[in-house]
Amino acid sequence: MPTQAKIDLVASLTDRFSEADNVFVTDYAGLTVAQITKLRKELRDQGVKLVVAKNTLMRIAAKDAGYEDAVEHLIGPTAVAFSNADPNVPAKILYDAYKEFKEIAKPEIKAFYIDKQAFSGADAERIAKLPPREVLLSQLISTIEGPIVSLVGTLDGIIQELVGTVDALAAKKGEE
Repeated sequence: MPTQAKIDLVASLTDRFSEADNVFVTDYAGLTVAQITKLRKELRDQGVKLVVAKNTLMRIAAKDAGYEDAVEHLIGPTAVAFSNADPNVPAKILYDAYKEFKEIAKPEIKAFYIDKQAFSGADAERIAKLPPREVLLSQLISTIEGPIVSLVGTLDGIIQELVGTVDALAAKKGEE
């Protein structure tokens, strides 16, 4: 018979799964308490919540929230990061931290979900190396803006030539 505390925890975890735009399922095997605390602080500073709970409770919450694929990854020492930020923010923090700890431990990103779309942990490196969303948007805008600026410059040059020609003709007519 489940206790009220476990029922409340599953409800809380289900809410986290449901409300998060990005979910990262990670293995934190071999990390010390100090390392996990440091990692949690880095994530929390960016608005990401790292949760460690019993896998059985996490599995129930994942199923209830529609993350059936995540159930297979909830084995062993597992922490789940929930975020509504840009997906590359938690990916970069987790990837960099786990890369740093690879020498002494075996932490890894098992899988991650962006808007409930599943990706393997191997893809986390690609997401982590992406520039932030603002940079990508500014690159897109400059790509779109470039040809328009060139067109405006060309049209401006044509108009300047036309005005110069009309002024020269007017000056020539004035001399006659």
